[in-house]
Formats: sequence, structure tokens, C-alpha cells
Amino acid sequence: MSTAARAPYFVRSFERGLAVIRSFDAEHPARTLSEVARACDLTRAAARRLLLTLADLGYVHSDGRLFRLTPRVLELGYAYLVGLTLPQLAQPHLEQLVAEVRESSSLCVLDGDDIVYVARVPTRRIMSATITVGTRFPGHVTSVGRVMLADLPEAELEVRLARAELRPLTARTLVTAEALRTELGRVRRQGYALVDQELEDGLRSVAAPVRGPGGEVVAGVNIAVHAGRTSVESVHRDLLPPLLAAVARIEADLRVTGPARAASPDTGTRR
Repeated sequence: MSTAARAPYFVRSFERGLAVIRSFDAEHPARTLSEVARACDLTRAAARRLLLTLADLGYVHSDGRLFRLTPRVLELGYAYLVGLTLPQLAQPHLEQLVAEVRESSSLCVLDGDDIVYVARVPTRRIMSATITVGTRFPGHVTSVGRVMLADLPEAELEVRLARAELRPLTARTLVTAEALRTELGRVRRQGYALVDQELEDGLRSVAAPVRGPGGEVVAGVNIAVHAGRTSVESVHRDLLPPLLAAVARIEADLRVTGPARAASPDTGTRR
């Protein structure tokens, strides 16, 4: 956890409790006390108090050795989802798009430096990456993140590139600010992004930005495919036109329903 100076009102114990919850993920659905302490940079005693408190509140279950989150944790995100009307508006358009192209599609928003999946229609074809509503990935390495980053003012984009953790997730991942800056310029000019096996080997995705009534990018929609089944040429020829048509339908609905539905949930510096 960050040791940076905090405002006087900042409640450190609350931050630590949230860190404990976030330490559980798809790769670590169950953890021992020691593992939680290491993941959150806590002493065993502090981790134990936080885990037992979460257990008393019903958010964590323990079999005596391993701790797991309970379904009650979903309540923490549900209030956000029910108040965000854009996913509800986009859902039927995602379903229509998936029925047409027979590939998975998702709606994502920018949250700080990450993209977060807020609506998703999967197909039966499953990639190794487990993606559900609430899944997060670094924005700069995803197609849907790049269409949103490309819309940022130049000064803010430079700040984000400077603090991004540019590490190779695959042999194809762009790992320099200069390369990303060039790619984002291309995305800005062409109006869509295609990421070819940068997040995961074998995964290609194409995304287009969703613009609100004022013209600002409020979200992005992607289509994800397996590289072994779908070539880059096929993505451009067969998937991009239906994707752009689906985004146009979402934007048309946003114009009808007004700015409130298009409000960006980005918790980063941009509003």
C-alpha cells in the first residue's frame, strides 16, 4: 500500500481493509493469513484483525486455514452498477452485436489508469483470461483502453504515460511511452484500436469509443477473438463494421436519453 502523505481525514484502517478485499482475485481465490499479510504489506496481527472483522461482517469466510470472499462482497459493487445507466442502455446493443459476429463483446469505462468491464456478452468460446463484469486491466495495453486514452488532453495523457507500468505481458506488448504515444495517435486518427496479442498470447481485440451527447468519450466497446481463428484482416473486414454500427446505435440512444446517462464514471483526474 502507498506510504504517501495523506490528508488529515484519511482513514488508514479503511484503506487497509479494502486492500485485504482486493488481495483476493481469480489467481488467488483463497489465501492464508500469511499470504494476505504479504500481499497487503501488513503484519500478521493487522491482517488477522482485518480478516476477522470482515468475517464478522459476512464478507469473508474461513475454514480455519484459508480465507475466501463470500458473495456478500458483490454488494459493494452493486450500488455502483445499478446507478450507472450506460451499461443498461448498451446491453441490448451488445447482445445484437454478439449475435451478429458470434464473438464476445464488452462495454468498459476508464477508472484511473485501468479499464473496468461494466457490461459483457460472452460467447461459448473461452479464452484463458477470465473476464466478467468488474474485471480490470491496465488501460494502455487493451484496445478499449486505448480508444479512451486517445481522447485525453495531451497534458493528461503525458502524465498517465509517465506513471504507467510499461512491462511486457507478451512478446508483442508495447513497452515504451514513445511507442504508445505513436499508437494512440493512430487510434485517434482512425477512430478505433486494434490490439494484437499484447495483453495475452492468442488474444486479439478491436474497440471503438462511445461518445456522449457532448462529444466526449465516456466508454468503449470491444470485440475479442482468438488469433488462431481470426486474422487481423478478418477483424478489419468482418468485425469492425458491425462494431462501429453497434457503437453508433448506443450513441444514438445516449443522445435521446440525455447527458445523465452518459456521465463518465472515471475516477481518475479527468472529468
